[in-house]
Amino acid sequence: MTDANGDASRGGDVEHTEDGHYIVVRGRRWRATDPSIPDKLRSELVAALMTGRRLVKIEGDAARVMVNDAKVALGERGTPWWEPTDEGTRDRIAATIRTLLRSRGDGSTCPSDAARAVGGAEWRDLMPTAREVAFELCDDGVVAVTQRGERVSGSDVRGPIRIVADDGLEFTPRDH
Repeated sequence: MTDANGDASRGGDVEHTEDGHYIVVRGRRWRATDPSIPDKLRSELVAALMTGRRLVKIEGDAARVMVNDAKVALGERGTPWWEPTDEGTRDRIAATIRTLLRSRGDGSTCPSDAARAVGGAEWRDLMPTAREVAFELCDDGVVAVTQRGERVSGSDVRGPIRIVADDGLEFTPRDH
């Protein structure tokens, strides 16, 4: 069950702490999903999380990276979304990019999708960071960055870019 904020529970009522930072499920406190994530992206990230959880039963530890990335992207792990740090923001952007690419299969994503998921209303301020993180993931062989359908490299690329999965994307289930 997922509540109105995208927080997943295993049935029953979900309460939020007064500050909204945590949910309480059957007496246990869990970090809440970042409420500033736009609904469409939150739904996609939650769906990716649920897919990862199902795949853990089939693929074991290999699929746990999917679950972790989705949880970080949703703000449920890593640096608290209400106390962002530069490193935590970069980690969350990277996890969001990886999660969206796994979710989209052979599709692509834009740095603005990650910036919107992590930055909420101030997402435009995160665009330079999101582009930098995309190129860092490209340098690490995790993703490829394209412009007008052609692979590009170097962070000095101007104009719109797209991010696609590359061979280094950890556990990309294609047959499930």
